[in-house]
Amino acid sequence: MPDSADTTGDGISAAAQAEVDRRDRTLAGFLRRALFRNRVQLLGGVLFAVLLPLAFRFDLADVPLTQSSLANTIIGATIALTLGFFFYRRLTDYPGTEGISYAVPVFALAYGAVLVLFVFLRLDYSRYLFGASYLMAVIWFTALSIAVVRLRTYRIGIVPGGSVATLADPGSVRWERLSESRALPRGLNAVVADLRSDFSPEWERFIAETAIAGTPVFHVKQLQERLTGRVEIEHLSENTLGALNPDDLYLKIKQAIDWLGALLALLLTLPFLVAIAVVIRLESKGPALFSQARMGYRGNVFTLYKFRTMTTERDGAQSAREQAMTQDDDRRITRFGRFLRRTRLDELPQMINILRGEMSWIGPRPEAVPLSEWYEKELPFYRYRHIVRPGISGWAQVMQGHVASPDQVLGKLHYDFYYIKNFSPWLDLLIVLKTIRTMLTGFGAR
Repeated sequence: MPDSADTTGDGISAAAQAEVDRRDRTLAGFLRRALFRNRVQLLGGVLFAVLLPLAFRFDLADVPLTQSSLANTIIGATIALTLGFFFYRRLTDYPGTEGISYAVPVFALAYGAVLVLFVFLRLDYSRYLFGASYLMAVIWFTALSIAVVRLRTYRIGIVPGGSVATLADPGSVRWERLSESRALPRGLNAVVADLRSDFSPEWERFIAETAIAGTPVFHVKQLQERLTGRVEIEHLSENTLGALNPDDLYLKIKQAIDWLGALLALLLTLPFLVAIAVVIRLESKGPALFSQARMGYRGNVFTLYKFRTMTTERDGAQSAREQAMTQDDDRRITRFGRFLRRTRLDELPQMINILRGEMSWIGPRPEAVPLSEWYEKELPFYRYRHIVRPGISGWAQVMQGHVASPDQVLGKLHYDFYYIKNFSPWLDLLIVLKTIRTMLTGFGAR
């Protein structure tokens, strides 16, 4: 253990702590701290995205606020900006989500909602100012996200003992291993400890005082989940997952939204779906649609529909389980089928499964019955993922991609459990946005 003369009470070197204190007292340190405050970010957004377009268009001392169209635009843009900021912050709270990628779609949703309200209520508004406000909001929050990523370094103190050695290093965290319990940490964003460990009275007092002082104290598994987006599986207990049943009200609301969305999407895309089916039939022999028995909601087997992306040839030497797997560069995949897989367009016929109440737009991917039965033998608690409806896209797909081996499936199960534990419209919206990016990049396709 370092000598007490060389360390502060929280185990951080005295020289390092002095440097932190010096930086915090400077003007740059003040501005850096202010930049991370929600009210500063929102106020800056209003100034940049609402008032600045006005300054370009009018003399601020002579803005004609009596014009109803101008007043409506200012109020609507302020509401859209505030709504977008709220959505933006909720989505970027999830792990693996950098705000840089989501300013455009999130604020498009917020400004689009206000625009629909303008049209529905037949309110006059300035198209120039409203469009300029959206553009400036995207620029402001994108630049803000870049600055935050470059300036923010999370400093988290680690209380010794237990399983803290298993903490992941996402690259955005500076770990400070605490060696003494005599003083509260200074300059730390949070403290992490294995709260199931038996601590000495001194360390217990330190943890309690840290929490009372307002510094967040995380259990090691709780912080691990926030950093990785995975729930590590040891046993099904309320300490790990919270309540084992997801929100029943949101389950029902989500099913209604899924059904209406699938019906509308099917009607709008029907000519496009027919064109895909024709190309599939022209490229190779066999039906345009592929159907397969999958394990679904509450462990019930259902028939899943996809566009066929492989030839109909079957290798008699392969088992049903092997035939159900798609390997890297699988020779059975057709040329057009590879495009459909990369863009995820092969999944569109599952809108039929959504209309039948068997699937959702978002949820754990349903596995073929032979694979599901195999995973249940190999992996503990695999069946728990059936507590929500399977989806066309899911948290595991956008975070991990396609997997098949038991070790990889165990990792996917960790992501599925994270989704179930954090089951909410915010996480579903984030998965939708990540899915769109996946469709554009082809991440995880086979």
